[in-house]
This record gives sequence, structure tokens and C-alpha cells, in this order.
Amino acid sequence: MKSPSATLLAEVRTFRQNHPDVRYVDLIALDIPGHFYGKRYPVEMLEKVAAGSPLKLPQNAVLLGAQGGLFKIGDYCFNDGDPDANRRLVPGTLKPVSWESQPLGQMLITSDGTAAPIEFEPREVLTKVLERLQHKGIHPVVAFELEFYLFDKKLDNGLPQFARDPLSGDADDQPNLHIERLSRFSEVLDDMAQTAQEQGIDITVITAEIGPGQFEINFGHCDDGLLAADWAALFCRSTRGVALKHGYRASFMAKPYLQFPGSGMHVHVSLYDAAGNNLLAAHQQQPLRHAVAGCLELLPHCMPIFAPNHNALRRLGGTVNAATRASWGFEDRDACVRIPESDPRNLRIEHRLASADANPYLVLAAILMGLEHGLEAKREPITSLNEDRNSGTDFPVEMLDAVRAMQQQPVVRDKLGAEFVDVYCENKRQDHLAFQQEIHAREYRWFL
Repeated sequence: MKSPSATLLAEVRTFRQNHPDVRYVDLIALDIPGHFYGKRYPVEMLEKVAAGSPLKLPQNAVLLGAQGGLFKIGDYCFNDGDPDANRRLVPGTLKPVSWESQPLGQMLITSDGTAAPIEFEPREVLTKVLERLQHKGIHPVVAFELEFYLFDKKLDNGLPQFARDPLSGDADDQPNLHIERLSRFSEVLDDMAQTAQEQGIDITVITAEIGPGQFEINFGHCDDGLLAADWAALFCRSTRGVALKHGYRASFMAKPYLQFPGSGMHVHVSLYDAAGNNLLAAHQQQPLRHAVAGCLELLPHCMPIFAPNHNALRRLGGTVNAATRASWGFEDRDACVRIPESDPRNLRIEHRLASADANPYLVLAAILMGLEHGLEAKREPITSLNEDRNSGTDFPVEMLDAVRAMQQQPVVRDKLGAEFVDVYCENKRQDHLAFQQEIHAREYRWFL
């Protein structure tokens, strides 16, 4: 069996042979708000890293705010000397970048698996949850679904414009689910799908959604939770790049239009034992009910993860298929936790609350934490929406309330890590306060 460094070195050398025109590779990781940070490495230096040379980046790069600034969070950022932290290359993620003007490669990096993982790095948080489940004999299978909007490449005084129909040249300003929209925008959508597949992402179904210029991409079911989250993160990056190449602007913003549906991140999760038996289907599906109860109990305390910014909270305003309370139901898209119709082998939950711009590593970690908690607590869930359309429990819809609810919840602190929870909540609090530090034109209209 090859050592990790030998495997990585073989991967880099094969890449160089297949892509001799690539001179640089972007080494990237996802920060707390869900943006990629990293360094652009000469491919010759990447080979040295693969062979075992140190790869270090500032630890506090993970703490960047939504606009890229650093906040004082405890002793981090301003009282710690801004130390470097080790990263490692993620095997299997070295791929060509086809949407840039010059040949380029990219590869994921992470602190998980190093001698001193960064406790608040999103990928490390998910790694710990998955390792804990594995030790308990629980093996998740995961599939993400992501909604996004296409806009015209040019903004109008900073505001988005409807994407232009390639056939008519008119604005695609009509909300619909018509299959014809897939045909009209097939050139850019096909390129998005092909580019994603080149990145190793298992793309399945493409759907025209209700909003004008809105689409949904489904990914295949994956028995590696980290890989499933990697796919979601990398798809957002490649899709934005491909859209710009075709004269569009792709956005995973949660609620770009008040009058049209927002964009969500739906996550399908089933749980299996080592023998491949579906744990949720055992004992007349009683574990499924327990898992749902756990998800709903912790959901109000994970809102800063599921709705990570001011705009994401706008999406939860009662529009089409967007839940306004923590609820569940069979084949019910108004529920936060939907149980799709399936045979016992494929029985799963579909978690529908997260916004499309949420951090996929943290969203999956929070969902798995809820399922784990439910299986341990063995409580019955509240009444389903199928039995009572008014069933549900409230969750916070203001960021500061949501942060307090998350930071004070003992189960969340225990299962996601107290250090992560404190850092994450302070990051969200500071982002929210920074967002409020600008006076908008509406304030002058109302109060001048």
C-alpha cells in the first residue's frame, strides 16, 4: 500500500503529465462564511508539498468575515501574533480549472488530519462529527441539492438584472418551472454540468425552478460525508466562474428578490450500519421518528448555520416551500424536515431549511448532530404537518437572537465543539453589526 505522500506525489505527477500547460495551482479551503481562501502555487512547488514539504497558511484566514475583514474574537486575530497553521492536500481533488482565461489547476487543502487541526475550521468540525458517528457504527449517505439564480453579468446601479434569454434577447423575468428554460439556457447549464464533472462532482438532475433565471442542481448520493460537502463547495466556485465566461452572473444568494422564491440547500441523509442496513427503517421506522425529533429539537439552536446572514433570514418569510417553523412531514415541501417516499433501503430525511449560501460542511455537521442526538434521546417528534398543518416550533429569525440561542445550547456546544461555537457565533455577531454600520437610502426616505 502506498504512503499518503506517495499517493499525492503520483497524483500531482499524473496531473502534470495530463496538463503540461498548467503552471499554477490554486490551493483552496472554505472559511467560516463559506468563501474560498488560499494560495496560488507553482506546480513545481506543489510537487514538493505532495512529497512532504510543509504547507502553512495563517490560522486566522478561517475567521474572515463575509467581506474578508478580521474581527477580534477572543485572543484570535489581534492578540495571538497571527500564527501559521499546517494544512494538508486533500487527495483526489487536484483538477483543471477551465473557466479562467489561462490554464490553471485547483486543489482542496484542510487542517483536518494534521498534527494540530484548527478547531473552528468548517471541514474539521464535520470531520469530528463523522468520526464520532463512525465509532458508533453509524455511516451516513448524503446528497446535496443546490438552488441558484442566473443574472445578467452587468449590475444596474449595484442591483441584479434578469438574465437575458439567449433566444429572444429579452429578460427572463417570468417565474416558471418550464422545461423549455433548460433548453434556452442549455449552453451555460451544460458547461456548468460538464465543468463540475471534470472536478469529480457527481451531477445528476438539473431543474428549472420557480424564480426567473432560477435553477437547481442535484448531486449523487455519496457514502463519504466530507466528499459530499466538498462537491457542494466546489460546485459553487466552478458555477460562478462558468457563468461569467458565458456573460452571466451566478449567485447562491438566499433571497435576491423579495417577490420570488429564495434559493435553498437541501440535504438528503440516510444512516446505515456496517452491514449496510438502513438504521432509520428498523423497528417499524421508530429510529426515523427519534432522528426527526432530534433534528427539530436542535434546529432553533443552529439557525446561524442554516441562515448565516441577514439576507438568508429574509428567505424564511413564508414564500413557496420555505418553512417558517421547525416542522416535519411525509412528502411535504413546506416542512423543514421532509421524509421523501422511498423503500426501506433508501429511507432518508431531506433537510430543507438551509440557504444555498450556507457553509455545506457546517450544514451537514449540524444535521448529523441532530440525527445523532435524536437517536440517543429516543424522543417522539411533534405532530407532523400531515396530521396538523399548524404543527411546528418557533426558531429565531433575527441574527442576534439566533446567535444567543446557539451559543447557550449545551448539546450543540458538546457535539460541535465549544471553541467552534464561540468563534462561529462571535463571527456572525460581528458580521451582523458590521452590516448595520451603513445608512441605506430607505432610512433617509423614512426619517430625514
